[in-house]
Amino acid sequence: MARLSPYPLELRNRAVRMVTGVRADYDTETAALRAVAVKPGIRSPETLRNWVRQAEVDTGQRAGTTTEEAAEIKRLRRENAELKRANEILKAAAGFFAAGLDRPQRFS
Repeated sequence: MARLSPYPLELRNRAVRMVTGVRADYDTETAALRAVAVKPGIRSPETLRNWVRQAEVDTGQRAGTTTEEAAEIKRLRRENAELKRANEILKAAAGFFAAGLDRPQRFS
C-alpha cells in the first residue's frame, strides 16, 4: 500500500514553482534545491528534486511517465489482478461441475 505524503499538494506545487523561479539565481540546480527546500521545511532536497522532475514530466518538458499515466497503470494492474482471481475461481468451479457430470447417476 502506498504511503501518504506528509506534504500537502499545495506545498509541493508552491515549492516546485519556487525552484523554477530561482533556478537561474544559483550556479547549480542542487544549490537552488537546497535553498528552496529549507524555506517551507522540506526535510530533503532530494524530495524536492523528485517533485521538480515529476512536474517536468507532467508538463512535457521531460520524457517519462506522467502522474495520470502512472495512476492509470496502477488502476489497470489492480483490475487485471482482480480479473485473474475471478478467472481462477471460474476455472475451479468449471472443473468441479465437470467432475460431477462424469460420475454415474444413482436413480432410486
